[in-house]
Amino acid sequence: MLLPAYPLMTERLTLRPFAAGDLDDLHAFHSRPEVARYLYWEARDREQTREVLAHKTGQTALRAEGDRLVLAVVAGERVIGEVSLAWLSEEHRQGEFGYVFHPDAGGRGLATEAARVVLRLGFEELGLHRIIGRCDPRNEPSWRLLERLGLRREAHFVQNEIFKGEWGDEYHYAMLEDEWRAITSES
Repeated sequence: MLLPAYPLMTERLTLRPFAAGDLDDLHAFHSRPEVARYLYWEARDREQTREVLAHKTGQTALRAEGDRLVLAVVAGERVIGEVSLAWLSEEHRQGEFGYVFHPDAGGRGLATEAARVVLRLGFEELGLHRIIGRCDPRNEPSWRLLERLGLRREAHFVQNEIFKGEWGDEYHYAMLEDEWRAITSES
């Protein structure tokens, strides 16, 4: 089980559960077509964002296999993104992490900083053996982030699913607990 002691702080960010008051900030990036382009959902209107936010507010812990932890990433007073960790398998100690950020937050290492927190939670607090990340190969900023974090590209699935009306490819990246320990012991 993983129930983090909130808020989680980095040098520049606060990670915490989503709250009802985050609607404006969340909608500011969930409503953008360029944000939704490589995700499984389309740009959201305000009501759709409200519904998604209501669901996110309950995703604050990993109590059992299949649960998802979703955290607001706050810089200053604004939610600039979100990070998530899904518990895929208790037996095999597997997880998957993801992230979505406002485009205005790009280029300053904020997503990298927030994603490291999620990897730490998965490896050091939940005790996962392996964490994966997936993205569309056309989403270069996303796969570059995965590589910056130290994940290795394990697969390029070619036209593995119909994605938004066309055949889509997918990159799969992964990191093992031992690799995480090696990276974090260097810093």
